[in-house]
Amino acid sequence: VQLQASGGGLVQAGGSLRLSCAASGRTISSYAMGWFRQAPGKEREMVAGISSGGSTYYADFVKGRFAISRDNAKNLVYLQMNSLKPEDTAVYYCAAQSGIYYYWASRYDSWGQGTQVTVSS
Repeated sequence: VQLQASGGGLVQAGGSLRLSCAASGRTISSYAMGWFRQAPGKEREMVAGISSGGSTYYADFVKGRFAISRDNAKNLVYLQMNSLKPEDTAVYYCAAQSGIYYYWASRYDSWGQGTQVTVSS
């Protein structure tokens, strides 16, 4: 499955953005999907994951602010980001896995190109 993230940009602290991940090549209905991010000089970290059935996982640092969702009919996955902070600045990537471990970062094995999110203070 090929993945392409979009929707990033520059936003002020406290603002919102919605990222989209478009999948092609296969239907994602049976895939677990996730969002990851990587800030300059830091390791990539998992932000959120969603199972094929809609169960969700969030990293503690985004709980209550971000929401992951999916539209299997459109082969899309979203990340709604609210109350953004400067420390959320990073390149955001979407990823997929054919397994059931939507909360397990190392299980993701298909990656798309990222989209830059910059939050100004």
